[in-house]
Amino acid sequence: MGKKLKDIETPQIDDTASRKEKKKNKKKKQQQQEEAEIEEQQASGKQAKRKLDQAQLGGEATENGSRKKDKKKNKKQQEENGGKEEANGGGVEAVNGKENGGVREESGSKEGGEVDKVLVTGKDADDSKYRPLKSFAEAKLPEKVLECCQGFKTPSPIQSHSWPFLLDGRDFIGIAKTGSGKTLAYGIPAIMHVMSKRKGKMERGQIPLCLVLAPTRELADQIFVVLRDAGEPNGIRSVCVYGGTPKGPQIASLKSGVDIVIGTPGRLKDLIEMEVCRLKDVSYVVLDEADRMLDMGFRQEVQHILSKTASRTISLSLSPPLFILCVCLN
Repeated sequence: MGKKLKDIETPQIDDTASRKEKKKNKKKKQQQQEEAEIEEQQASGKQAKRKLDQAQLGGEATENGSRKKDKKKNKKQQEENGGKEEANGGGVEAVNGKENGGVREESGSKEGGEVDKVLVTGKDADDSKYRPLKSFAEAKLPEKVLECCQGFKTPSPIQSHSWPFLLDGRDFIGIAKTGSGKTLAYGIPAIMHVMSKRKGKMERGQIPLCLVLAPTRELADQIFVVLRDAGEPNGIRSVCVYGGTPKGPQIASLKSGVDIVIGTPGRLKDLIEMEVCRLKDVSYVVLDEADRMLDMGFRQEVQHILSKTASRTISLSLSPPLFILCVCLN
């Protein structure tokens, strides 16, 4: 009986060991399969990433090609505009952007690691006396005139390129972004224009010598604040007129004497017709955001206002870039 039990027990022990071995091998095989699947997924992910990178590179190449075509088109248009300016009396156009070509191209301020390019076209634009200013000292202006610039190290690109032309009595069209210092770009020469005409004399009832037109009351008020603060140390008085408020205080300010008048086309036209705003001595005119004024339907009002000034007639068939300041000097 003991022998039979031994015969039965021995195979059971061997069978248990065999099952453990099989279970171990099965587990190892599953692990190998899982590792193979992970490697396959990783390989597929790398391949998909390569395809995505290739697609992006292809898109960038297409976009770069489109940009090159746009630049060539803009260059051609700007060269044509430059030719038209010369034919119309030697005006000057300065564009603060990233353009190439033209009569003169200069590097502007650096923003975010990029260098803005300033394109200047027009009659004698490459003359040495119109080279852009590298410092405020190069402008050779009175200290009081430059008091408003004390918070800045150097002139902004639109200022450094426009001042040499405007201080020399040239017509000028400038295109620059908001916050580029364009108000002082025409404001400082306007102050110098008034000082040279007035010769330090300010009397009650004087009529304006400079006019700044803006499309909205908000922009007109912003311009007024800048020119008022810049002009006060030099005895230059500015007045702002716009609709939506009583005319009484504006009329009183005009009658008390003014050097620079800033206003919107609608209200200014009304005051001219009331004969309380006389522009016959105005020989310095600025159209700030002229394109927007045309878009808002102020063409007739602007033409009527300009006809009352002493400045030469200027064309309003301007192309509509983002921001335009147009100065016409007598």
